Amino acid sequence: MSYAYVGCRTTKERNARGKGLKVFEICEQTGDWKEIQCLKTEENPSYQTMDLEEKYLYSVHGDITKVSSYKILKDGTLEWMNTIDIGGKNPVFITVDRTNTYVVVAALQGGAVYVIKRNTDGSLGEIVTTVKMEGKSEEEHSFAHQCIWDQNQEYLFVVNQARLQGYGMVKVFRFDVKDGSLTETDTYYSREYDEPRHISIHPNNRYVYLINEKGNKMTYLTFDEETGKLTARQNLPSLPETYTGEGQASASLLDKNGEILIGSNRIHESIVLYRIDQKTGYMKELGYYPALGLTPRFITFNKDYSKFYMANEDSDTIVEMKLDSEKGQMEYTGRIIPTESPVCITFR
Repeated sequence: MSYAYVGCRTTKERNARGKGLKVFEICEQTGDWKEIQCLKTEENPSYQTMDLEEKYLYSVHGDITKVSSYKILKDGTLEWMNTIDIGGKNPVFITVDRTNTYVVVAALQGGAVYVIKRNTDGSLGEIVTTVKMEGKSEEEHSFAHQCIWDQNQEYLFVVNQARLQGYGMVKVFRFDVKDGSLTETDTYYSREYDEPRHISIHPNNRYVYLINEKGNKMTYLTFDEETGKLTARQNLPSLPETYTGEGQASASLLDKNGEILIGSNRIHESIVLYRIDQKTGYMKELGYYPALGLTPRFITFNKDYSKFYMANEDSDTIVEMKLDSEKGQMEYTGRIIPTESPVCITFR
């Protein structure tokens, strides 16, 4: 049996209808989803991650300053363990390091990245490192929207938005597993007003793909794992050339072998596919697919990459699709899972 953990926003301020962190049991034979739990400890359980042994789940709580830990029970349901206050408002991304010792969180309005020590029982311990994302003055900061590892989990990429007071940039840090410290190795600055949001890293650890929320484009960069440096190579639109309306690009995602790159577009309500040249890393646009809903904030594959899922936050649906990487085409399976205000899906 496999399980899906779905973070759902809950507050009126977010125009949300969610009731908490949901657990779905997925039937191996039919692929059907069955809700088996809805758990609420704090408002807006949103982005989440598991530890490397898949015994514990960690969730950030959007728009406040809290992060929670949960024990995963034998039946797949969750048992709350503890919640800590990191001090940085609106944590939006969370990940575990390669030694399973630390949990790393990016806080958007907090403008910082926090490294938290895991306790031996799996609960969240103390903050051992805090790195502020500098702004245009000492009183201001940039807005950390993602903290994601390179493929060897030796470097941490922190994607930042400017929002007038900071810088649109990707900071690269070398991570020290001995003490959880971060040492900056490079900063890539985007074009002004592009507002970088999320990146994905190719399996070869050299190609990096950055989606820009306001610029509505995908940027290809190369990464040198010896020096920790990024170099920009290419920009392609994330919206169709004949579309002249507004857009807010959201997520960047690669298939298992790094052959197909996927971006999601809010307002246009679509995903875009690109073919990746395996020798050069350059992108070629393949086409667009409707989200069949509103606000595809989050996209992911299941564990074996046999299914692709799109969480439509404002239409309360998760849409299932299949990717044919060889043909570079998506296919709708017809399965749409109803759940209120979904913003993240984690599979186990």
